[in-house]
Formats: sequence, C-alpha cells, structure tokens
Amino acid sequence: MTDSAATAAPAIYRLAIERFRGIKSLTWLPARGTNVILGGGDVGKTTILDAVALLLSPVNSATLSDTDYYARDIDAEFVIEAIISLPAGSEIHHQLKPAWPWTWNGKEATVPHIGDDADDGGGDDHHTGATGEPVYRIRVRGTEDQELSWEIVQPDGTTDPFPVALRRSIGLVRLSGDDRNDRDLRLVQGSALDRLLSDKGLRARMGSELAKTDVKSELSDGAKDALTKLDEAFTSKSLPAGLDLAITGGQGPSIASLIGLTADRAGIQLPLASWGAGTRRLSALAIAEQNQGESPITIVDEVERGLEPYRQRLLMEKLQTANAQIFLTTHSPAAISAASKASLWYVDHSGAIGPLDAEKIAHHRTNDPETFLARVAAVAEGATEKGFTCSILERALKSPLTQHGIHVSDGGGHDNTLGVLEALAAGGLRFAGFADDEGVYPERWKKLSDKLGPLLFRWPTGCIEQNIIAAVPDDKLEALIIDPKGDKSGTRLRTLADRLGLAEKDFASLKAKVGAGLRAVIIEAAMGECPAGKEAEKKRYKSHAGIWFKSDAGGRELADKVFSLGLWPSLKPQLLPFCNAVLGAVGLPPLSDLS
Repeated sequence: MTDSAATAAPAIYRLAIERFRGIKSLTWLPARGTNVILGGGDVGKTTILDAVALLLSPVNSATLSDTDYYARDIDAEFVIEAIISLPAGSEIHHQLKPAWPWTWNGKEATVPHIGDDADDGGGDDHHTGATGEPVYRIRVRGTEDQELSWEIVQPDGTTDPFPVALRRSIGLVRLSGDDRNDRDLRLVQGSALDRLLSDKGLRARMGSELAKTDVKSELSDGAKDALTKLDEAFTSKSLPAGLDLAITGGQGPSIASLIGLTADRAGIQLPLASWGAGTRRLSALAIAEQNQGESPITIVDEVERGLEPYRQRLLMEKLQTANAQIFLTTHSPAAISAASKASLWYVDHSGAIGPLDAEKIAHHRTNDPETFLARVAAVAEGATEKGFTCSILERALKSPLTQHGIHVSDGGGHDNTLGVLEALAAGGLRFAGFADDEGVYPERWKKLSDKLGPLLFRWPTGCIEQNIIAAVPDDKLEALIIDPKGDKSGTRLRTLADRLGLAEKDFASLKAKVGAGLRAVIIEAAMGECPAGKEAEKKRYKSHAGIWFKSDAGGRELADKVFSLGLWPSLKPQLLPFCNAVLGAVGLPPLSDLS
C-alpha cells in the first residue's frame, strides 16, 4: 500500500475499550493495513470487532442488554473510544459545528499547541501513522440508562454529537455471521446494499405505489365478509370506520427490506441469499468495494466461515492488498499461513492483546499455527519437553488438553524457544514455557522469568534427561531402561554395552562393568553424547538419544516414569507450581498434589 493510498483511507490508530462485555480494559494500537487477531476461545476477539462495529455503526438503532456491560454493572457504563485518522475530504470537515483535530504523537492523541501546523505531518514514523498528523477522538458510551451516546471529543474536553451521517461517511463493512451477510444483500436500512444504491426516496415511492394496490379485491369471499363485519363492529363502538387494507409502515422490517439481490441460476432468478455461506460473504464484500471509494474500515469475523481453504487464501490475499484498514479473526491454519503481509496480534488468556513478531514466530506460523489459536499456549524446548509437558498437564487436568484450550508446541530448540517466548512477552503476552538450563543467556532468561513467573519452567541446571535420571534410585535404574512398549529395551541396553565395549548387553553385566558409574553412562546415551576418544563415530552415538527419550513419546514415557518409579515427591516442588500456573490461566483452582 502506498503512503498516499493509506492516508486516503480512514484508520484507527488507537482503540480503547472499557467495561464492554467481557473486556474490563483494553488499549490497542492497530496497524493501518490488515490486522489478524488470533487467540483461543472466549478471550475477547469477537468483542473487539463488535466494539469497532458499534463505534462506527451506520445506524442509531441498537438494543443494549445488561450483558453488554462488564460484569453486568450497568451503573458503571461502558466506553469505546478511538483515535482515528480521516481523509482530507471527510464529512467531518463539513459539520455545522467544527470538529477540531488532535495531534497524533505515535502513541496517543495530544492537544495541539498554538501555532502547530496540523497538516504538516512531520516527525518520526509510527507503524500506525506519522507523528504530528491531525486525528480525531470519537467514542460511544453505553449509559446507565442502557442507551447509546455517540460523541466527538474536542481537544478542549467538550463533546459534540457523532452523527450517523458522519459515521456512514467514514464507512464500515462488516462480514460476521451469515445473518449479517444476508442483511447486506437486502435493502435493510444502513446495509451495504442500501448505502450503495443510496436512493433515499425509494421507500416513499414504494409505499405510494403499493398503497394503490386494491388488496381488498384480492380477498376471498369469506375474508371480505369478515372485514365487513369488523367494520360494522368498529362503527358500533364509535371507532374509526370505513376499514380497508393497504400497505402500512410500522415497527419491524420496512417494505424495502423485503427487496434483495437476485441472480441467475440455471435460467431462474433466485435470491442471492439462497447461495452458500461463502458466496454470500464474498458477495457482501464485493458490494462494499463498489460502495465506498474511500476504502471503508472492514471487519471480518472468522474469515474462514463458509470458505474452502483455497478460497480462504484468495480472500486473505485480496484483503491484504486493499487500501482499507481491516480487522479480522480466524481459527484457520490456512488463513494464518496466507496472512504473510498482515500484522498478527494475539489475545492471551488474561485478555491482553500484543503483536506477534513475524520473523520470530515464522516457524510456528508455518508448522504449528495452532499455537496461536489456543486459549493458553506453552512453548516447550523440544520434542521430549513437549511430550513431557503434555503428559504432566493431562495428569493435572485429568482430561485432554484440548478440552481446556491448552496447546503445547515444539519450540524447535533452546535458542528458538527463547526467541519466541521473548517476542511474545515483549508484546505483553503471557505464554507458558518449558525449557532446559544450558548455561547460556542467563540475563535473557532471568528477564523472561520475571515477566512470566511460574508459567515459565526451567530445570535448575541441565536438561530434562539429566534431572529425571539423576532422581532415579539405584535399585530402579533397570526399570528406567525398560521400554513399556517392549520394542526398545534391548536396543537401549545395546547402546550402553557399545559405550562400555561389552559384548554382553544384559543389565547385570553392565552393572558389574561400571558399578555406580552406570547412571552417568545412561545419561550420556539418553542425551546422545559422544564418549571421549570416539569422535569419529559421533553421528552414531548421537542417534542413541532417539532410542531413549528424544521424542514426543519419549517425553511422555519420562513423565509416566516420574510417577511409576516414585520420583514425583522429589520433583514436585519444581513441577507443581508450573502445573498450577497453567491451570490458573484457564480458570481452574490450584492442586496440592498430582496423583
């Protein structure tokens, strides 16, 4: 998008939501282009879209309920406020009472100083706009009377009405549920089709023409008799007489709302609303494209709804090349993968929204996008840590992780895991993490630990194999070696025999060879380390790790052995706080122990 095209379109630079539905307080600085909002269920993604839609609603009619207020506290009211940049030709400049601009400093709107050139636009660039750019402060309040009040906030602190005509000129396109798409395909007041045709006299002309219709003559004889008797009854009670039937207005759908787009299907004109959900959504978007030359702000809830993966990718590409500012949510890996030019945002379990650094999350975005679709995501250092984390959390929950919106991903190594968790924490997001202590980057890990608290688990020193194998009593080392599935036990013994130069691979022979040193040999094999003096065979010895626990299944096996071998009491002080932090993140009470 070119700079000139961007400034020709309205854009929200700062959105603040207070006490609206499930959001107690949220402040967000979205990007000018496409904003993809990710996160698990019930964290507030749709509420953010609904807040923007309510603020820029093209109609005044809206019914509030107590559930629109945070914690149903109507007395506290709710407020949705935006700092918005508007094109030079915006209707805001044609109001009877002037709306004076504020100055955007890159983070918030400030009162312009006397002598400032509001049109200068100079200063440092920000991802949402240029410092010094004139902007406007608009808001909608849900009052204690359950009424809506749209306002323009002036720099002097006074407020003026934010009229529906101005909101329509800013433009809003909304693709949400199927019922909304059908609405935009009909001449409902304020719909996309209604705004496109913009024929204000149509309803009156239709009413006049329909009023000429002799409805009474179309009645059956029985119905005519009933109407005559009703007229006689009205007369006897001194009520208005001379009854007839004609088109009348009133509450509910208007006459025009019964009119909608039709299209040819096999030679028959059928309502466009009878097509599939995906086609209806794309049709509503096409109407919007014709409707607003100034690139309206566009809202798309669940962009994948009704669309096959290839159509999701096509729609995402189309949205990302548009000049409009776009807010969308998705639960589709295909849509996330296609959002290569969009700004990605994540709403975590606490309701905080933060940016996802495209470079640092590239691996997860491509290989495990479900990480950003979970209510609580945990990034484990590797496959072993992932399997171990899943198993121990399942034990704590006594149910599948998916049931609670928890997802554990493979971080792809120590350095990558640190980078991903840092990027997420920098945006104010609280992901869980499970990693080893390899003795590197202590300052970075300390800073991350201060932000995440018990949601970040790290072994006091060393890796998962070292810590768990070190906790196994001598008399249970043989049980540690045994593969519960039975297919690796002999191979594991062989890896130990190879390292000790023994032909025999039975446990007794291994124990007799090294005695108390057997534990160290097991740790060496489980980690895939190369024995001293055998560097030429490094690759072969490294492969031993996969025979032991270096896999998702191996991590789960380690977790099971923590309990079957009686290791839990010694490891509980380290692991239980992490488990309880994850449970707390999904709203569950802490546990005193795991069984």
